[in-house]
Amino acid sequence: MKRRVVITGLGTVSPLGNSLEETWTNVLNGVSGINPLTRLDKDQFAAKVSGEALEFDPEKFMDRKEARKMDRFTQFAVAASQMAVEDAGLKINEENAERVGVWIGSGIGGMETYESQFRTFMDKGARRVSPFFVPMMIPDMASGQVSIMLGAKGINSCTVTACASGTNSIGDSFKVIQRGDADVMITGGSEAPITSMSVAGFGSMKALSTNADPASASRPFDANRDGFVIGEGAGILVIESLESAEKRGAKIYAEIVGYGSTGDAYHVTQPAPEGEGGARAMQQAIDDAGLSPTDIGYINAHGTSTDYNDKFETAAIKSVFGEHAYKLAVSSTKSMTGHLLGAAGAVEGVFCAKVLEEGILPPTINYETPDPNCDLDYVPNKARKADVKAVMNNSLGFGGHNATLVFKKFVK
Repeated sequence: MKRRVVITGLGTVSPLGNSLEETWTNVLNGVSGINPLTRLDKDQFAAKVSGEALEFDPEKFMDRKEARKMDRFTQFAVAASQMAVEDAGLKINEENAERVGVWIGSGIGGMETYESQFRTFMDKGARRVSPFFVPMMIPDMASGQVSIMLGAKGINSCTVTACASGTNSIGDSFKVIQRGDADVMITGGSEAPITSMSVAGFGSMKALSTNADPASASRPFDANRDGFVIGEGAGILVIESLESAEKRGAKIYAEIVGYGSTGDAYHVTQPAPEGEGGARAMQQAIDDAGLSPTDIGYINAHGTSTDYNDKFETAAIKSVFGEHAYKLAVSSTKSMTGHLLGAAGAVEGVFCAKVLEEGILPPTINYETPDPNCDLDYVPNKARKADVKAVMNNSLGFGGHNATLVFKKFVK
């Protein structure tokens, strides 16, 4: 018999704030976390704005010596994990350590470290490359460092599926608990991609918005969208078996009930026509949850603000939900956070848990000009109260990776 899996702790570092409370308050108020690009010389790039985790201070979560041995994406993961574990009231000790796992995804890992150390290599030679270069750069090190710092000795893994990394990590962790291989998982995604090569690369692909106005650059589903805004941060969830949560007397935000994961087998960057692969992931997740499409009341969409994604994700939703698609609320919180790549689905998973807890749907801000290809209810510009029983989170990544989670209001 499959074990029930519930969410008991949440932690975020995002362009909207360095805590769950600050981030969620700003989401509900429709605040934009997009600002002029400051981590780089914006004169070098066509993209002039980004979603930076401003005022993030790693020394609030670790000592300076440890922080210097971690890339920024790992610092984010450690910080968000500490907040999530504290929120869950979880104590990891000798009795339970081997039943507590960590699974944190990252799309590109330590790009900042890679770039800085390559410059060192070119300028000063091989002997001057840091001995910490490799353990700072590799994407699994967020999961590794969180495990070390918290003493979690269960399964320790990292999913790298581009922009689906965070959602796949949560889904894979859900299955670990469901089948009994762990009792608790610290899971999500982390990314710090605001680096010269990342911004240059995405810019060369014409994937980034060149709108220099921070207030309107990220505009998912709007007819005038022109690309995504790159962002950074981490989202971490503490999930555990219902038995474990009840034994601890833990607060329960929501229940995870369904997971779908598919491949497009189509193109390295473009989604399959009509979002065929994404549609299959959504249907898989609904089937896994034992629900019908009409049970879903809200979708936190991948909604990147790119032409192809928003059009084909809308088509995929319509193919799965039929007439119910027009009764669903669909929003993209990337309108406020920007696109956090491998951390996006994890931060959005946190939002889904809060939607079920509080009964408020986040808006899609900057929605002004309807697109005939995007004709659903995108919760335009203002948050909305809604008593939804089940919600869905979509993430779609380069390489044709599609991941969907279904969350449900917890009922004992």
